[in-house]
Amino acid sequence: MARTTDTPQSAESGSLSGGAGVNTIVSLLPFVIGIVLALILFYVFPLVVPGRAGQFYSRIVTDIGIAIIMAVSLNIVNGMTGQFSIGHAGFMTLGAYTSAFITYYGSMLLWGSPVIHAGFPGSGAGLFVISCFVGGLFAAAAGYVVGLPSLRLRGDYLAIVTLGFGEIIRVILQQTGRVIDSAAALETGGLAQMIPPPIGGALGFDGVPKYTNLFWVYSMLTITLVVAYRLKSSSVGRAMISIREDEIAAQAMGVNIARQKVLAFVIAAFFAGTAGSLFAHEPGVIISPKDAGFQRSFDYVIMTVLGGRGSITGVMLAAGLLTALPEFLRDFEQYRLIVYALLLIVMMLVRPQGLMGIHEIWDLWPRRRASSSSSPVSDAVSSQETQR
Repeated sequence: MARTTDTPQSAESGSLSGGAGVNTIVSLLPFVIGIVLALILFYVFPLVVPGRAGQFYSRIVTDIGIAIIMAVSLNIVNGMTGQFSIGHAGFMTLGAYTSAFITYYGSMLLWGSPVIHAGFPGSGAGLFVISCFVGGLFAAAAGYVVGLPSLRLRGDYLAIVTLGFGEIIRVILQQTGRVIDSAAALETGGLAQMIPPPIGGALGFDGVPKYTNLFWVYSMLTITLVVAYRLKSSSVGRAMISIREDEIAAQAMGVNIARQKVLAFVIAAFFAGTAGSLFAHEPGVIISPKDAGFQRSFDYVIMTVLGGRGSITGVMLAAGLLTALPEFLRDFEQYRLIVYALLLIVMMLVRPQGLMGIHEIWDLWPRRRASSSSSPVSDAVSSQETQR
């Protein structure tokens, strides 16, 4: 019988396929770790944090989750695509009011009262999820409209347009009608009372059912992070990054500049709208037109700059730090804003590229890099060079 032996070519292909498998596993490792951490957050945070840490720290953790969603979504525009938007809070407020309108008046029509109806997975929770999605869609539509000027504008000029968008949203919300406080008045008033929308005007929208908890916040946060990570590692994300680095060169290489810019605004606005929906239903929160103002937008811009341009994990760290820091400095109330500003100044002087620069946190992990001598392909190439 003929004996079969492994040829050098088969051994080489086997080693290459094994190396490719290892590289695939290593590349998927951050994604798998993120999913595991997300599952832990889903089940541990809602059960442990409120009971063990108390309502104060539970509220801080909730605010951190919402801030991370906002900062990571803004990072798609400012960090990955290289645009300069300072009206991101406008998308958040638009999503917040849209979602609050659906849950408040929807609950009043369905159950006669805007109070929380049943628990998870009750009808009220289902209405809340639908309202978050619709709020994100409304914000995404606004992001499309705001993204169109970015085709011709950049830098400071685009910043002025986005700032103007936030101010327009704030002024429009101030002109809305007062909130209808009873189901009977809602049914007898007809559609005429819906113009302008009865969402509180300058006083804010009070009485919104408070469905937001740690489970919903960190569920939405996980979706946001997965989408942002997959976007950054995809061809679409690389096209956005190429626009940030050199728009003219990217266009010369065939990148559709217009589509990528508008797409970045739409995706970022959608997640900002969902974050606003969570914010509107958070216990103790009354949404108001001032939420669309410059100050809140500027807070999220600082988070993206401090975290690093295009770094998802860096922006997460910055958002968590800047959200929790003012709360822990409340004992120094007369000095906390000074300390807060000094820390930001020192950070910008010491590390102007941000906490993570353009890298992710797993890029800091030591990796085993294959040397040229261990690669069969490299050995073959080097031997051919020697023969020449």
